[in-house]
Amino acid sequence: MVDAALVELSEGFEALYATCGRPSIPPERLLRALLVQVLFSVRSERQLMEQLDYNLLFRWFVGLGIDDRVWDATTFTKNRDRLLEGDVAQAFFAAVLGQAQKKSLLSEEHFTVDGTLIDAWASHKSFRPKGEDEKPLDDGQDFRGQRRSNETHRSTTDSESRLARKGPGKEAKLSYRGNILVENRNGMIVDTQVDIVTGDGETVAALALLEQLPGNHRVTVGADKGYDNRSFVEGARDLRATPHVAQNTTHRKSQIDGRTTRHSGYEVSLAKRPRVEAPLGWLKQYGLQRRPMYRGVQRIGWAFTFAAAAFNLLRMSNLMTPT
Repeated sequence: MVDAALVELSEGFEALYATCGRPSIPPERLLRALLVQVLFSVRSERQLMEQLDYNLLFRWFVGLGIDDRVWDATTFTKNRDRLLEGDVAQAFFAAVLGQAQKKSLLSEEHFTVDGTLIDAWASHKSFRPKGEDEKPLDDGQDFRGQRRSNETHRSTTDSESRLARKGPGKEAKLSYRGNILVENRNGMIVDTQVDIVTGDGETVAALALLEQLPGNHRVTVGADKGYDNRSFVEGARDLRATPHVAQNTTHRKSQIDGRTTRHSGYEVSLAKRPRVEAPLGWLKQYGLQRRPMYRGVQRIGWAFTFAAAAFNLLRMSNLMTPT
């Protein structure tokens, strides 16, 4: 499956080769090595190079011979940056998803959307008052009792990250928000998006993902109680998507009424909705997306999309393996 996807991308790889200096690492091998890193949860590029040095399975998959010299970790990182600057992750994701489409593994009518917080590669000590960016950090500084917010502070090491918490009573961390759209037939990811954390970011991102769906036919979209708000429900209906959102009636009136709940498909969507938790959990637990070693929404979005493609490859492999 990886071979087929890389064949589709082969023409675009020509522009990624370095035109001067030392010979560059072939982009195909870079992608294969990064895929090994995600599938086997290898935390860093340095550890990846160490494993490539002695793991014959990894060498075979990447395309290195038994006697070939493994790249230096710094050289690998410099070459990897060329992939980050291009739209390679999205193209690879689309190529993998196209294979699933040809094998009739995807639903074209029923979807589920959800989001999660991604920890930024930045410490609390870097979250400082705006205007004090140039002052040296004090390792012994105590922030206890100080009021800090995204309006008055920003990180000096990752300026696009925002302070956010997963829920009431949870600790606030510098974060980004990762969003995925999953089809309900086999639980495969059909689209991803990473955004800067804002108050209505989940709703805005979910509507953006629905807007990217091909075709003009009507679809259904399931979601948890956090999406039971007027902006999402009305926005989804404007996009010809029936919102099958879990009703939130705690001290408020739900935006989902009898027009939706009376249909049997609503209960089916609610039963299918937990499927979105599996890819999100895999991306964070195994796909290195709990706290990726990247900074900036563009780079984290690249890594998130690439990890989603790896999840789809794993899911397709399981679906097509005879039991």
